[in-house]
Amino acid sequence: MIKPYQLKNNETRYYFITYVGIDPLTGKEKRVKKSGFKTHKEAKLAESQLLLKIEKDGYFDKPDKITFQEVYNLWLVHYKNTVKSSTYARQKAQADLHIIPAFGACYIDKITLPLCQRQAQEWFKKYKKYANFIGMTRMILDYAVSLGYIHDNPMRKVIKPRKAAEIDEDEKKRENFYSREELLTFLDCVAKEERKELTTIFRLLAFTGMRKSEVLALRWKDLDLVGAKLSVNQIVAYGENSTVVYQTPKTKKSKRTITLDPITVKIMQQWKHERKFLNFPNRLKDTDLIFPSETGHAHSFDFINYNLRCIIKKYNLPYITPHGFRHTHCSLLFEAGASIKEVQERLGHEDIKTTMNIYAHVTDNVKEKTAEKFAQFLGI
Repeated sequence: MIKPYQLKNNETRYYFITYVGIDPLTGKEKRVKKSGFKTHKEAKLAESQLLLKIEKDGYFDKPDKITFQEVYNLWLVHYKNTVKSSTYARQKAQADLHIIPAFGACYIDKITLPLCQRQAQEWFKKYKKYANFIGMTRMILDYAVSLGYIHDNPMRKVIKPRKAAEIDEDEKKRENFYSREELLTFLDCVAKEERKELTTIFRLLAFTGMRKSEVLALRWKDLDLVGAKLSVNQIVAYGENSTVVYQTPKTKKSKRTITLDPITVKIMQQWKHERKFLNFPNRLKDTDLIFPSETGHAHSFDFINYNLRCIIKKYNLPYITPHGFRHTHCSLLFEAGASIKEVQERLGHEDIKTTMNIYAHVTDNVKEKTAEKFAQFLGI
């Protein structure tokens, strides 16, 4: 049914009311009204398109206008049940900070490919993790497609920007790992600080290749000093509002048993003995955590980050990050003759490609020294 009506300025407009089927929730007949058409023909065309769409996709009672923000809120409820709490908190924070300001107020059906391409380029210019923003936006728009709000996801057609390879070697960031000599120098400097907790933490990072999230989550029950081994069963992570969360390791292979050398065992024994005599608050006396903070929970990641920066600055040492010790451990294992399979299992690499990439890097370093070794051998 199409009928005319008058606006306040006496202009004529048309509307239609059409039957679209039975509402599956109420069992009642459902009719849709659309107005604002300038001619009878426009109204008739719109009605025909609506009926054709319903015949193809089925009836879907959706609002005429829904924003990206509204879809995002719906997606969050779904997403929270598909990932670990720390991942949810981290991704939500990134989306709230970078994605919502860009798309939040946009109507979902007005987000076009050119708009998505421009925004991807803006993220690329400003942020290293721009690909994560593109990926999350793609997931949210995919969810809008699954709900029937849109039929196509423009973010799936975006050409992802990529940085050209750096030509100037001086501008390249120093590789994030230590040589054998640099590692020994670093550990000597840590020992000079006379803080057994730091000595123990950095010894574990360097001699086991553990992630800092794994080290900080260690409990005494995970440690077998007699058998000289420890088990990685959980990691420290952060949920909403920066709450400390203990959860399963990063991957299945990350849950592993690591053998310890005699000196590392001795350092762990010394820390265990010293901890008994430290002036911890009462609430910490019975904690099973090997490295508890004053709150009773594990130390924050910044505890390691901050102390590492201080030691590097104080002793003028080469730059390295906590994760760099993991790379260092892996590299030195290869130089010591360990097999690729042994290194993969010790480090808990899910994908052997990760291990192979480091192996390739180490063998390249060895190749570079071949000519020098030959010249030294000949003595000329």
